[in-house]
Amino acid sequence: MSICHASELRQTDRVDDLYVPPGPGAPGGLRVPAQELVEQFSRASGPGGQGVNTTDSRVQLSLDLGTTTALSDVQRERVLGRLAESISGTILTISASEYRSQRRNRTAARQRLTRLLRDAVVPPVIRRSTRPTHGSMRRRLEGKRRRSEIKRNRKRPGSE
Repeated sequence: MSICHASELRQTDRVDDLYVPPGPGAPGGLRVPAQELVEQFSRASGPGGQGVNTTDSRVQLSLDLGTTTALSDVQRERVLGRLAESISGTILTISASEYRSQRRNRTAARQRLTRLLRDAVVPPVIRRSTRPTHGSMRRRLEGKRRRSEIKRNRKRPGSE
């Protein structure tokens, strides 16, 4: 009988494809093949009762954004730019340990990865410059005149 430590990780072989629903930047949705996803399990701290030190309930889900076939070149560039601070090299790793069961943590990690990818592929919104309306210019100038009058009235009466 071997003793496993919390720092040791185990990998599983079976993972389903990850599907990201259609949205801005990915009109046909994204499908990440199962062989590109790496799931690792380890012991999580926190609640778990008697099984807390024996079950590997924490899930780490990793995806190499640089080599995945799910993204086009434009999407890859966008995702790498937006997630630059949360990735190591080109590998994005999501950890989930909020639930006691490994299955629920797997689901949570996959949902988090789906949300991250969906938000990261959205194209940037281009700001269109607009002119101020006549009413807003009139109100701004009127406010400046009023403020000027208030300051002018602060002077001594005989200074002019």
